[in-house]
Amino acid sequence: MRILLDTHVLICSLHHVERLPSDLCEALSRRENDVYFSAASIWEIAIKTALRRFDFNYRPDDIAAAARETGFAELPVSASQASQVAQLPPIHDDPFDRLLIAQALSMPATLVTANAVLSAYSELVRVI
Repeated sequence: MRILLDTHVLICSLHHVERLPSDLCEALSRRENDVYFSAASIWEIAIKTALRRFDFNYRPDDIAAAARETGFAELPVSASQASQVAQLPPIHDDPFDRLLIAQALSMPATLVTANAVLSAYSELVRVI
């Protein structure tokens, strides 16, 4: 199975694993599953870090390094995936989430998210 983590789930899987359902933790640790984090998530983290949000204390380089060390694969953003965002229905306006949906659809992969709105895009979205 291919699993793409949204930004929130990525951070939780690295720093707050106790917040994740046990079946997801098990799926993330199975060797036969390919777990991905997107360059778009690192970009989102970088923007939030640059804004110096008081409720956000993560560095993009640290998250990317920790994800790689955990065994997650980095997923670059391709031009075709970025283009696919224009074809998505206007269900949700967050540009990072829309790009993650496009990536999940193009792979295909299960996108794991805490955002229930994203489930309207595809059966590939798993809401936790």
